[in-house]
Amino acid sequence: MDFLLNGFKVPLAKAGQPLSGLVAKELGLSVEAVTRLTILRESVDARKNKNLAFVYSLKLELTVSQRQFQRLIKAKPNLQKYTPQPARTLVHGDKTLVTRPVVIGAGPAGYFAALTLAKQGYAPILLERGDDVDTRRRLVEGFWQGGSLDTESNVQFGEGGAGTFSDGKLTTRTNDPRIAFVLETFVQNGAPSEILYKHKPHVGTDKLRDVVKGMRRQLIAFGGEVRFRAKVTGIKTEGSAVAGVEINGAEEIPAQAIILAIGHSARDTYIMLNEMDVAMEAKAFAIGLRVEHPQDMIDRIQFGEEAGNPHLGAADYQLAYQDSVTGRAAYAFCMCPGGSVVAATSEKGQVVTNGMSEFARATGTANSALVVTVKPNDFSTPLPLGGIEFQRKWEKAAFKLGGNNYHAPAQTVQDFIMDRTSSKLELDATYLPGVELANLREVLPKEVGEALGRALGDFNRKITGFASAAATLTGVETRTSAPVRILRDENLQSLNVHGLYPAGEGAGYAGGIVSAAVDGIKAAETIISQYRPLERGK
Repeated sequence: MDFLLNGFKVPLAKAGQPLSGLVAKELGLSVEAVTRLTILRESVDARKNKNLAFVYSLKLELTVSQRQFQRLIKAKPNLQKYTPQPARTLVHGDKTLVTRPVVIGAGPAGYFAALTLAKQGYAPILLERGDDVDTRRRLVEGFWQGGSLDTESNVQFGEGGAGTFSDGKLTTRTNDPRIAFVLETFVQNGAPSEILYKHKPHVGTDKLRDVVKGMRRQLIAFGGEVRFRAKVTGIKTEGSAVAGVEINGAEEIPAQAIILAIGHSARDTYIMLNEMDVAMEAKAFAIGLRVEHPQDMIDRIQFGEEAGNPHLGAADYQLAYQDSVTGRAAYAFCMCPGGSVVAATSEKGQVVTNGMSEFARATGTANSALVVTVKPNDFSTPLPLGGIEFQRKWEKAAFKLGGNNYHAPAQTVQDFIMDRTSSKLELDATYLPGVELANLREVLPKEVGEALGRALGDFNRKITGFASAAATLTGVETRTSAPVRILRDENLQSLNVHGLYPAGEGAGYAGGIVSAAVDGIKAAETIISQYRPLERGK
């Protein structure tokens, strides 16, 4: 008989003991009665740094009599019969698809859209402007070591998308049944199985590279095709419907269904779409800086005396502040325990920061973005693309302040609050190729810098030592989300270009790896619901 046990607490002192034995004791059963146990959810209760415990939701297969069943249900309010979720089914449409669907962009939205289509027999073509993940890695690491920037294959562009050079966080605020498919696909392709149940799952950039390669192999095995260095330079239309794509200014591929999963930094593609009069609008996003602290400091603040316990790993944090002076929100974003700050620009003559960490989170330094919201009325250039020029303005300012060589300007948190240039850093910045001491107020709009200064004071009250001398800032962080939204209808198609399906973070409909993947799946399912699978030989 299958049961669901929610809110089962295991004190940290008992972490590592077999869960089946602990559950059996809690339920008053023999260990043998717990014939199977599956972890559905695991989180850490670390409130006030005391009595730390792991909290579980568990699926249990119990061998019990009817009398024991009645006793358990009555005695344990958090125990109930397990009801499995019904399987999701897809119904194919009846329209004829005469060309292979094209998916633009091999980030999470694009890969999951293509994989969904391929598994259903639609043989998609996945186009990626950058390189395969291994070639991309070599180019990125070369740039970090002082080499040249490849504007087509970098932290933003290439197989796996921007998320491949991140912490690989898989948390999401959505509660979509497609999330299980996303996580299971990651595990099938090399991600650790713990991501299926961890409250704050992460993969790490090192493991994500292998996951992406596995997904490519899976896509090809199901009849899909992946093409690298295939930049879409035009979308062909007939009347108000798509007819194909132009690749690298030369080759044309016919297509009557195109999923546009371009990522939030494809500025030239946004410009091309705007020139086509594809319906879009400017949207709010956030800009700011990267902050770094010693990881053991964050661990002590969050875990108290239990800091360093191997069962807990590296601690993270969440912070938010509403500035009463400007009305802007400030918050910590993309927190990377045990990680490093990386050079993430995709255009020459600009500096962009981002954070990443590997699966082990073992660098000894914690980092996160500290950002403040900006809205379209902050952009001085015409909409809907005003946010792009707004980002470029501050990225160019950071490049100049850092010495015109892709070094990032850096400063202590204390000096930023005091609005003065730092003379030294107590905690070395992890950013490569290097940093230049400066006043980071110069790479932010005045109101943003002032709001962030007040936010840092508030964060220091919430986390004692957050604004200590051992806290380093680098900047500028501008690529938090897309600066535009490509408008679509209830069928996920462009409002005015039939057959074009904007999807994922770059289209303005997602905010992370998992939500982008889910949005890509939805776009693919829309195509599936309209068309029959592609006939063999097409």
